[in-house]
Amino acid sequence: MTSQIKTVLLLGLLTSLMLLMGRALGGQTGLLIAIVFALVMNVGSYWFSDRIVLKMYHAQEVSPHDAPALHHMVEELSAKAGIPKPRIYVIPEEAPNAFATGRNPKHGVVAVTEGIMRLLSPAELRGVIAHEIGHIKNRDILVQSIAGVIGGVIVSVANMLQWGAIFGLGGGRDEEESGGGGGLASSLLMAFLAPIAAMLVQMAISRSREYLADDTGAQLAGDPKALARALEKLGMWSGRIPMHSGNQATAHMFIVTPFSGSTFSSLFSTHPPLEERIARLEAMPSNA
Repeated sequence: MTSQIKTVLLLGLLTSLMLLMGRALGGQTGLLIAIVFALVMNVGSYWFSDRIVLKMYHAQEVSPHDAPALHHMVEELSAKAGIPKPRIYVIPEEAPNAFATGRNPKHGVVAVTEGIMRLLSPAELRGVIAHEIGHIKNRDILVQSIAGVIGGVIVSVANMLQWGAIFGLGGGRDEEESGGGGGLASSLLMAFLAPIAAMLVQMAISRSREYLADDTGAQLAGDPKALARALEKLGMWSGRIPMHSGNQATAHMFIVTPFSGSTFSSLFSTHPPLEERIARLEAMPSNA
């Protein structure tokens, strides 16, 4: 199954869960309030995501004069991807890492740390840049924002169900059908389990987009093995030199997990296992 198809199926699963939660709420008004609230929160984050995250990591935009080789890489790869050249930022961190942001390809940003430029060879850095341009080309910020809106609705409805149960207002249609007790119990169970299920689906979407960015990056760079070598180095050094600034909530944006102590199971991880990503890349033919 391709990453694109998997993403569509996972978004469909999230939407179905949201509608199921709306039914448990027993009315359209509460669901509508939750949708509006989630839209306001997540659309605002989507629109200003580049400014927020760049400021969080103290990233500074660099000109072609300041980083000619980096600009040349970004210009060449974005032309191959058929997107406008993203703006380029450097993060003053020794931790080797990179991310892409921007609400669409016209507002794309590629950010790299000082550490990654010192650690990787030009071919490996080119593979990383191609991966990040893949995120921009594939509109992954938009995909993650859609998933965030739906997940936010599910969490909001779950909170409404919990408060409704406390004050005797919950149950809705299920309560009427079961005589009260069963409906209340099922609503509380759903209010507890649905946000966990939504988070698991969102993590699965994030992992699927990482695989897709690896595939796109390998095609753009024409050298999947260089990206595989880069991931191997990044996996080894990012554990030794974690990011000092930033926030765990932005971990999904980076090419590898940027913070130490991120030892969640694969179900709760925003990134696929590095070993699997490297093996997939090494199995791809080179077209350099």
